[in-house]
Amino acid sequence: MRIDIATLFPDMCEAVLGESIIGRARKAGKIEIYTHQIRDYTTDKHRRVDDIPYGGGMGMVMQADPIYRCYLAVTEKMSEKPHVIYMSPKGTVFTQQKAVELVEKENIFVLCGHYEGVDQRIIDKIVDEEISIGDYVLTGGELPALVMCDAIARMCDGVLSSEICFEEESHYDGLLEYPHYTRPEVWDGRTVPSVLLTGHHKNIENWRHSESLKITAQRRPDMLAKYFDKSDKA
Repeated sequence: MRIDIATLFPDMCEAVLGESIIGRARKAGKIEIYTHQIRDYTTDKHRRVDDIPYGGGMGMVMQADPIYRCYLAVTEKMSEKPHVIYMSPKGTVFTQQKAVELVEKENIFVLCGHYEGVDQRIIDKIVDEEISIGDYVLTGGELPALVMCDAIARMCDGVLSSEICFEEESHYDGLLEYPHYTRPEVWDGRTVPSVLLTGHHKNIENWRHSESLKITAQRRPDMLAKYFDKSDKA
């Protein structure tokens, strides 16, 4: 899988994407993630990529042309158009299910806006969907892009040691994840649940599922309703 991120702050993105599991996976060739400086594609001698909005208003708007030039340079050797995502607070809220859908894409091009956003014409020209990571506004699209890329990349083949690493996590199967414990067996007077010490895999599995149901009912009853609705239809 290949992900390209068009941004005004590639160093900011690389600082995150070059670390930990995703950083190691990139170095090992398990996933390709590239960042591209949009300013490199402007024809303005001062490397400006924004201008005042037509109709007036606060802030500046990123121009369509530098973004489009960046897009063309990145995609010119691709055999087909990548799936283009614009990170926007107006977009559909990102979920685990959306991450599962996107991991099936061969190429994804992510556009990070800044200032008051980007010229609508570039959205109309190349963008396939707009995605938000929540109902709030940030200073730019970089943090949302990094969140989305991490969620997608960790499900790519070879990035994690096993698919079990993510298939049993919160949201993947429609429930919140069960609690985890590690050594020591007793800490601060608190003990590990006895079932986890038995080595009886079926009982442990049942306990974990029960805990997932309990936690989801307490914290996200909306998810629990969807889970049972999906189970009834299966």
